[in-house]
Amino acid sequence: MKKFLLIDDHFVVRSGVKGLLAQLYKPCEIFEAVDSESAIGLLKQRSYDMIMMDVHVPKNDMLGMMDYIHRAYPDAKVLMFSMSQEQVYAKRFLKAGAKGFLSKDASAEETIKAINLVLNNRKYISENLAQLLADDSVQDSPSNPFDKLSPREFEIAFMLLKGNLLSEIAKSLSLQPSTVGTHKAKLFKKMAVSNLMQLKELATVYVDK
Repeated sequence: MKKFLLIDDHFVVRSGVKGLLAQLYKPCEIFEAVDSESAIGLLKQRSYDMIMMDVHVPKNDMLGMMDYIHRAYPDAKVLMFSMSQEQVYAKRFLKAGAKGFLSKDASAEETIKAINLVLNNRKYISENLAQLLADDSVQDSPSNPFDKLSPREFEIAFMLLKGNLLSEIAKSLSLQPSTVGTHKAKLFKKMAVSNLMQLKELATVYVDK
């Protein structure tokens, strides 16, 4: 009997995925987590044939969560399942150990393909992402300036873009406000911007597509 773990804060999304998995794999067990804390608790209880999780869960560092899963459970097969832009997020999560990155807009056929590939310990990427990876492989520098950021800088950049204050980011990531300020200064320098408005303009070009 296959066991699945879904990590997503949206009840409707989890219900939809559960219905699909239950239909495809009879019988199967499907466990649900709404954040990193509940996911870690479930991971400690049993092993899973596949984990599906969203890129964004409020007040959770999901890239850090992916890194934790990969280090603590190296055999875990993780499929990212998100509305977030794959051209920005996919490479980071694949590098952190995910087996695939699937858009929530994907067709049922594509979703089934992705799930089956990951279950069979193969990687899944969309045709669009494959092209992006091919383009980057022949360039001397990243085509997307957000790729210059470290994982922590990347997380803070997008929390800033979502309107979070430094104090809120510090609390969410369990960091000192001064540490967050230092990361902010470094990422601004790497991105060659001097304020949040300029960072938002870059995001409009490289993220909001």
